[in-house]
Amino acid sequence: MPDPVPNAVSVTAKPNGPYLIAGDFVLMDSTGAKVVLVPGKIVALCRCGQSSMKPFCDGSHSRTGFKAADPAPAR
Repeated sequence: MPDPVPNAVSVTAKPNGPYLIAGDFVLMDSTGAKVVLVPGKIVALCRCGQSSMKPFCDGSHSRTGFKAADPAPAR
């Protein structure tokens, strides 16, 4: 795997867990409003659909037994 591009955004799907997003990015909610984030922090976004803090992960995937399709299908 090549080294990450400096200042690039990376999105990592954790096995049976959230998407981890790192880098310099803007997150918008469903109304188009910017979500205030802590600079330099990795953000975990829910992909199981069970989080009470959507779009953020609250660990519900562990309690609900979420199983992700791994690896991602070819596109």
